[in-house]
Amino acid sequence: MGSLGITFPQLLTQLVSFLVLFFLLYKLAYGPIVGMLDSRSQKIRDSLKAAETAQLEAASAAERVEAEITSARQEGQKIVAEARSASTKLREQEQIRAREEVESMLERARSEITREKDAAVEEVRKEFAGLAVAAAERIVEASLDAKAHSSLINSVLEEGLSQRKN
Repeated sequence: MGSLGITFPQLLTQLVSFLVLFFLLYKLAYGPIVGMLDSRSQKIRDSLKAAETAQLEAASAAERVEAEITSARQEGQKIVAEARSASTKLREQEQIRAREEVESMLERARSEITREKDAAVEEVRKEFAGLAVAAAERIVEASLDAKAHSSLINSVLEEGLSQRKN
């Protein structure tokens, strides 16, 4: 090794220097760098796990939101159906009430017509009785008792009306 210019003491010194430098670099640089890389690797793993967890939670939240939206739609459709049903019932009740009111008004009108008809017939009877008495007075030229003959005229009129109805 002498021909290469390497001597044993020099080789030994360089070997010791290299081992000391290697030891110092290992303790001062390699250990902290490896520790930092391990810690960074652990942080990345933790971040990936947190990302997966967040993704799963987001998917779960999305499913819950979708379920709530579906539920809200169904509830909305149910409310609309109930409103339609209530409006149909209300319309039917109002129609029934209107029919009853119309029937009531018709019944009142019929009774009013009957009352007015009876009053008109009674008025015509009285007028006719008066005219008959006046005509009889003129014919006989004597004064007749109006009360006595009024009942006679009424009975004649009733007989005439009953014959008309038959």
